[in-house]
Order: sequence, then C-alpha cells, then structure tokens
Amino acid sequence: MSRMHPIVSVTGSSGAGTTSVMHTFEQIFRREHVDVAFVEGDSFHRYDRVAMKTAMAEAQARGDHAFSHFGPAANLFDDLEELFRHYGETGSGKIRRYLHDAEEAKPYGQQPGTFTPWEELPADSDMLFYEGLHGAIVTDEVDVARHADLRIGVVPVINLEWIQKLHRDKMVRGYTSEAVTDTILRRMPDYLNYMCRQFSCTDVNFQRVPMVDTSNPFIARTIPTADESFLIIRFRDPNNIDFSYLLGMLHDSFMSRPNTIVCPGGKMDLAMQLIFTPMILRLLDRRRAELGAR
Repeated sequence: MSRMHPIVSVTGSSGAGTTSVMHTFEQIFRREHVDVAFVEGDSFHRYDRVAMKTAMAEAQARGDHAFSHFGPAANLFDDLEELFRHYGETGSGKIRRYLHDAEEAKPYGQQPGTFTPWEELPADSDMLFYEGLHGAIVTDEVDVARHADLRIGVVPVINLEWIQKLHRDKMVRGYTSEAVTDTILRRMPDYLNYMCRQFSCTDVNFQRVPMVDTSNPFIARTIPTADESFLIIRFRDPNNIDFSYLLGMLHDSFMSRPNTIVCPGGKMDLAMQLIFTPMILRLLDRRRAELGAR
C-alpha cells in the first residue's frame, strides 16, 4: 500500500461484470479530474490466444483437465505483483495490452488474441486502476492484494455468473453452449482455489442475486436484469462507513448484517458512486499531503 502512489483493484471472474464497474469508475475519475493509469488483467495472462490453445492441448494430453486462465500456470502472477509493488514505490511500471478483437488489434497492426509489447506506464499518474481476474490474488508465492489500497470484488451468485458467461460467449464470441460448458467445468478447480479466496481479501464486495429462477443456467434464455435482482454490498471493515447516509440515498435498501447493505439491483451504479467517490478522494488527499511533505 502506498500513500504517494495509490492502487485500486477490481477483481472478478469472467462474466462477473467487472467491465461495467470499470465504466462507473471512469465516470468518477473524469468528474474528479483524476489522472489514472489503467491496467487490464488479461494483459498478465501467460499465453496469447494461439499459445493458450496449444498449452491447453498439451495439458489435456498429460491428463491435466483443469488447466485454465484462473490458475497460476496460465498467468504471470509474479509480474503482476511486481507491477503493483513498483508502482506503489515509484509511480511507474511495465504494462502491455491484450488485443481481444479486430477492432482493438487494428491500430497496432497485430492479430486479435495477441499482446502488445511491454512498455512503461505514463509518468505522473495520480493512481493505478486494475480490472481483471486477479486483483487480490494471494498464493504461497505471491501476494498481490497487500499492495492495493482499495480492493473491490464483483461476485454475482454462481448461476448468474454462468448465465452471463454463456450469453456473452455465445452471442459475442460465437461459441457453442457445449464449448462454454466445457470451459466452466475445466475452470472449476482453479475457481475454487484461486478466485473465491480473493474475496476474503477485498475491502468491498458487490454480489448480484437474481430474484428469478436461475436453477438451470444452461437453459436460461435471457440474463436476469438489474431490476430483477438485489445487490448485496459487504464491507470488510464497517468503520467509517456512513450507513445511515447510504440507506437514505439508496431507497428501498436495508441492512442484513452490521457490515452488509442490500439494495435493488438497478442502483448498483449509484451505490458505487456514493461509496467509492469519497474513498477515491481520501486516497487523493493522502497523496497530496505526502507530496506537500516532500
């Protein structure tokens, strides 16, 4: 953690909705005139798209049917921790981009599914913002979570997460239901061992719970909407959280535990604006105070 160079990390699995959270933070950063260095978690995968298919085939050939993007074998956890550590100390570090599709790849003259070259972060940013799979990862070898000043988990209930992934991968990426199901099954050991554990390290968790039947996510025709859901907001440390103010602003909300607010799912963006704007401003005030003391 760093007073001078704060780090905010948003972590959640594929299909969890972390990209929507990033857009909310972009609004906060734009409104508050914060100069942010953005880091995409996919850029710290170990393999590009072609190499990942090869590595997966090799894993299956040797009897490993649980090789996935969720685990350490397919990721550069050491490099991610080094980025967080180095940025916290100096405000700089090396990043690259993963080019998901032709639109992203065109400006670089590369193929989709490849990485751009490593490069230095822009100088003099106010903070680093990470969005991806492993923003709070802790293993026997690395501890990324300890370097972040604000850790946020986005964790829809598992059936909803699967529905979102099924619809995205089928509609946007053209995968079959069978292919997506195989991916879900293959990822399950790493999901349990590496993804779930992160959400004990996060400062705030957002979990969307649908109020419609999702008992068989593999036949769901539509994704439950925000208005068909409740949002569970859990604070790891409830001290200095003005729950009365939040309940007053988030109408039809209530507290289910001393550190947990339940509100209508459609209020997720408002809830994040109310909760995280003062947290971001406190990080900036701390940074300015440190700058002034030097």
